Amino acid sequence: MELENIVANTVYLKAREGQADSNKGKSKKWRKILQFPHISQCIDLKTKIDVRYNYIVDQQPIGRLLFRQFCEDAKPEYHRYNIFLDSIERYEVEADENRMEVAKTIYERYLRRDAEDAVDVLNETMIEKCKESMASGSKDLFEDCMSAVKSFLANEPFRLFEGSMFFHRYLQWKWLESQPVTYKTFRMYRVLGKGGFGEVCACQVRSTGKMYACKKLEKKRIKKRRGEAMVLIEKQILQRINSRFVVSLAYAYETKDALCLVLTIMNGGDLKFHIYNMGGEPGFDLNRARFYSAEVLCGLEHLHAVGIVYRDCKPENILLDDHGHVRISDLGLAVEIPEGEMVRGRVGTVGYMAPEVIDNEKYTFSPDWFSFGCLIYEMIEGQAPFRARKEKV
Repeated sequence: MELENIVANTVYLKAREGQADSNKGKSKKWRKILQFPHISQCIDLKTKIDVRYNYIVDQQPIGRLLFRQFCEDAKPEYHRYNIFLDSIERYEVEADENRMEVAKTIYERYLRRDAEDAVDVLNETMIEKCKESMASGSKDLFEDCMSAVKSFLANEPFRLFEGSMFFHRYLQWKWLESQPVTYKTFRMYRVLGKGGFGEVCACQVRSTGKMYACKKLEKKRIKKRRGEAMVLIEKQILQRINSRFVVSLAYAYETKDALCLVLTIMNGGDLKFHIYNMGGEPGFDLNRARFYSAEVLCGLEHLHAVGIVYRDCKPENILLDDHGHVRISDLGLAVEIPEGEMVRGRVGTVGYMAPEVIDNEKYTFSPDWFSFGCLIYEMIEGQAPFRARKEKV
């Protein structure tokens, strides 16, 4: 058994190392697997998929790339608008103390009428509003400008894009994306962990060599524990998530015995392990705790923005990747809240459950903020905020 574990670990580590080289880890037949069909085979997709600007360009990475290539190659004047949008995105994530200087740079380069790269689709009212509010350093300073530029790009420029070879290439990518996913799509490696419905294994896409975590949910266990609704809700919620701070769903398929969710792989362990087992005293210094808190906060805000309450924020569910960044994982207890409504449910983990959850009262997103506070406390103090059962004080 020990020898088998050593072999499994060695094979897995070799697969992980291969990710650094784009040619390693790929199947020898990867070119055939990823071969584009003739455009005549996939032109019908246009009537079956979302072809709006805000979906293709704002939500689809390959769509964004191809639209920008179209603008750069065919319409350089439109490419200038994309560069302007990039500048606004950088401004929004800039440190507060630097925003005013960045805003001045954007104004001088794009908003002055005599500037070489002037964005001429903005009206004077918008430009004057930005100029007057520049000193505030508000994150939303250029929000109206961004909306106006995107509205412009979504009309004539996007219609031209739809008639170009770049859009045809997008349809070819979507055709490939729509091909059936089966167990043959992946190579399976060692078990990373086990849960109530099955186990999580490392896996690798044969065509690209990219590593993922495959969550195998055994059908017999699901049926025995009457967990069908819970598993379906988790899958549906994962489909809606698009955040670098929440574990995301890459593929889903089923075998005879299991339902398989292929997720972002996180190789750095969970926060509970790092709080209690790394270093001398339990807990983190303030800078490290602040960093993790900020990333978890971004993940929670994304979930709440799409109407989802997490309900299980605790150190074990916050995972680290190879680069030290964290993501929220295990959305099995998450639930979608219809707009204007509240939910009720006594779920979560003892010690992190909000009073309204324990009392079985209705709530929206408040339980997540309570458990988030517990998480911050535990990261700093090196212990949970509430006494364990039978603990003497």
